[in-house]
Amino acid sequence: MLLWVLVVALLLTAIGAGFLGSLVGLGGGVVLAPVMVLFFGIPFGFAVGASAISVLATSTTSGATYVQDRLTDLRIGNFLQIATVPGALLGATATVLLVHSDLVPVLLILLGIVLFVSVPGSLAMRHEEDPPLGPGDAVSQHLKLEGAYLDRRQNRVVRYRGQNSVSALGVMFGAGIVSGLFGIGSGVLKVLALDRSLRLPMKVSTATSNFMIGVTATAGIGVLLVGGLVLPVLAAPVAIGTTLGSFGGSRVLPDLTNRLVRWLFVVVLVVLAIETIVRGAVQL
Repeated sequence: MLLWVLVVALLLTAIGAGFLGSLVGLGGGVVLAPVMVLFFGIPFGFAVGASAISVLATSTTSGATYVQDRLTDLRIGNFLQIATVPGALLGATATVLLVHSDLVPVLLILLGIVLFVSVPGSLAMRHEEDPPLGPGDAVSQHLKLEGAYLDRRQNRVVRYRGQNSVSALGVMFGAGIVSGLFGIGSGVLKVLALDRSLRLPMKVSTATSNFMIGVTATAGIGVLLVGGLVLPVLAAPVAIGTTLGSFGGSRVLPDLTNRLVRWLFVVVLVVLAIETIVRGAVQL
């Protein structure tokens, strides 16, 4: 009986997590991983495994919708994957090795501090609807990391061009490590790289992040499966719930303003930072 209560509770939590994750490009794991550890008492390793499955479900569902709506920039996303996938493999391997060590809580607290440090920069651009169209750097010009989308809210075509491509790759490598290590999709770091480094419109950053987190999560899930950290009884309700929630979120995003999406992102960023630090402190 208690097992069914757990399954239903995880399903409902995953629906909300998938909806929010698809809106701000963070993946359902950003909510699920802390909740499973702090409120359901699920061991860290198994929470990471189930959370990685939720990230994959969110990306598969909302990612397809955003590609259809032409919000996802596949060229930029695939370019950045050359950094995130190796990072995810390293992070997932570290999870399998560290799951029984005393270092995980310290790493969680450090991650929370890094997220807090990222808040002021996002707040500084809170009133920006569309970033200025810059000339781009040498890499973005050579690879044509640019595009345009029809903003339904503004009823006009918005053009953009990638900036600071090399620094964005560095952030993405770190995002991949965080994804594999904590099973949260690391969408928060991906959105920061797309928004702050590449200077893409917030909705494009969100949509492209949703596409990328699935690829990154897939790279880490294989390692987690081999390590025995993916339990079907946890992964199944999480996958179903995040799929339903992310579908609803993907229907809402195109009609929102970039400023509102940024505000949602900042709020989730602060909550995630607090939850991550608390989760690490509880495990110390």
